[in-house]
This record gives sequence, structure tokens and C-alpha cells, in this order.
Amino acid sequence: MIINRAYRYELKPNVRERILMAKHAGCARFAYNWGLARRIALYQTEKKSTNAIAQHRELNKLKQTNFPWMYEVSKCAPQEALRDLDRAFKNFFAGLKAGERVGFPKFKKKGVHDSFRLTGSIRVEDKAVQLPRLGVLRLKEETGIAGRILSATVSREADRWFVSLTCEVEIPEPEQVTGEVIGIDVGLNHFVSISDGTKIEAPKPLGKYLKRLKRLSKKHSRMQKGSNNRKKSALGLARLHRRIRNSRQDFIHKLTTALTKTKSGIVIEDLNVHGMLQNDRLSRHIADVGWGEFRQQLAYKTVWYGSTLIVAPRFYPSSKTCSSCGYVMDSMPLSIREWDCPCCGAHHDRDVNAAVNLKKYAISVA
Repeated sequence: MIINRAYRYELKPNVRERILMAKHAGCARFAYNWGLARRIALYQTEKKSTNAIAQHRELNKLKQTNFPWMYEVSKCAPQEALRDLDRAFKNFFAGLKAGERVGFPKFKKKGVHDSFRLTGSIRVEDKAVQLPRLGVLRLKEETGIAGRILSATVSREADRWFVSLTCEVEIPEPEQVTGEVIGIDVGLNHFVSISDGTKIEAPKPLGKYLKRLKRLSKKHSRMQKGSNNRKKSALGLARLHRRIRNSRQDFIHKLTTALTKTKSGIVIEDLNVHGMLQNDRLSRHIADVGWGEFRQQLAYKTVWYGSTLIVAPRFYPSSKTCSSCGYVMDSMPLSIREWDCPCCGAHHDRDVNAAVNLKKYAISVA
């Protein structure tokens, strides 16, 4: 079985390499914004559209006269940025046809998700990677890459630079996991409640560092724009956001790997996370736990390790259905955490009962 797998390493660049990578990220951002502005203007004046290939040809003609500084970086950086823009427009129009909410492409800002992608001659050594125009960059750890390298994405997080190498890897067909089928209900009080009664708490890193984050944000807002102190303050905020994100990612990766390697089937609900984030009272808590990332990791790890992911319909009444007799309550507000079935009298924990019903759903559709 052939899959695409990414290997991410932290770079150890010197001052010259940091400047050159910043130029690549700026060039990629400029190409993306230039292409977006051109597409908008073209549609407003001529009601026409274009694509990445045509825009890349147009940009190449303007390089020598209008943008000579673009020759300082690899041609792949603006080219891949225009391809990303083309993909963003395709996703936007596909979402319109399917009736889904996909946002219109937005202009990129300096210092926000600075990154660029390179293709072509990419090589790795024990603790180094060779990239086009950037040369050999040192890594902070040894590489363990297998397969053919397709591309390299270099990104900046606060004051650190990372490279993510996308590789085409051939792995043996995974053997089917022999564990049990489980239902999983995600929540806020507990990150997941499993049909066997197990409840796993979420680290909630944003809630843990919220007081410190507010203090740093307030301090940052009072500093003079353009000053060196404001730049230092922004760096401190970025480092704290990176720590919060890393803590959340580490927890979800460990949990999803453990589940997919030991359970033959995993049943979850098709939650409308985007709609739930519109709730002013719960949006921060929902974003903190990372339900969307949890489902995304389950989707590809079940393929890697030989388990099965089953997604119950969005309006499946898992919470308000009695797992003992099948009676369905008329309503079940979020404030109710435990309830008694009026039909059979069984006492239920809301989350565990929903997980048991999800497990039964998997059996019914098998």
C-alpha cells in the first residue's frame, strides 16, 4: 500500500539562512496575494477566471522589470503559492456547489503562518537537509525518512523554523486489528467517553495558560507600534501560542494512535463543529479540545494500522436514546448529564450512554 507521509524536523539555521528563508516566505506570500488580487480584478472587469499556470507565466514576464528581487529565491516558492491559491478557489467553488461553508480565499499577512513549499532536488543526510537555493540546512535531530521525497514545506513558528518533508512511502497491507469495536462520544467535561465506561480527560492547554495569555496580550497592546519592545512582546506571545498548540497536538496524537492500534472499529458522530463554534459561550472550550483534529487523525490512522472508522449520521439521537430499551426522549438539553429512562427506569450517564448507542449503531450497519 502506497501512502503519503510527512516527516517534520526543526531546523538549526544561521543568520544568513534565516534571512534567506524569510525572503522565500515573503516571496510566496507576495505571489499568493498578487494572484488573488489579479483574480478579483479580472472577474470584476471581464467576468473571467484564470488558473495557476496562466498566472505563473504572467508573473514570470513581470519579474525582470517589476519584481527583480524575486530572482533571489527559488522559483518554486511563488509557483507553489499560486498552486495553493488555485486549490483554494477550487475548494471554494466546490463548497458552493455542495452547499457547504467554504470561505473565500483571503489575503495573507506578514508574520502569520509564514511558510513556503519547494520541490525538485531535495536530499537528506543524518542531521541535515539540502533544499533548492537554500543549500544544506542543519537539523536538530537525525532523520528517519523512508520513501521518495515529493516536496518540502518550510514554516516558521515564533522564532523557530521547521521543515516538513512529504514522502511517498510503501507500507505493507496492515493486518486487521483484533480488538473490540467501541463507540466514542466527545465532550467538554471529558474529552472522550468510551462505550466500555472509560472517560479520558483533555489537557485543555488554552484554559491552563489563559490567565498568562491575557496578561501578555494586555501588555502587548499597550506598547508602541514599531518599537523593539513590541517585537519582543509579540515573540513572547507567539511562543506561548506554540506551547499551547504543541500540548494539544501531543495529547491527540498519543490518544488516536493508542485507539487505532488496539480497537478493530471506532464509531464517532458527524459533529457540526463549525456550527458549534458560533456559540459564544462554548466556542473557546470547543476550540481548545480540538474535535476536528481528533477526527482527522482517526481517519488516516485507521487506514495505517488496520482498524475501521465508522461515522454516525449528524442527527443520530445517540444522547437521548436509552441504550437499554431503545426509548427516545423528546429533548435532552446539554445541562442534563445524568437521566433515568421513563420507560425501563435505567439510569444513564449522558456521555457513556451516547457512546454505547454509537457502538450499537456500528453493529446495526455492519
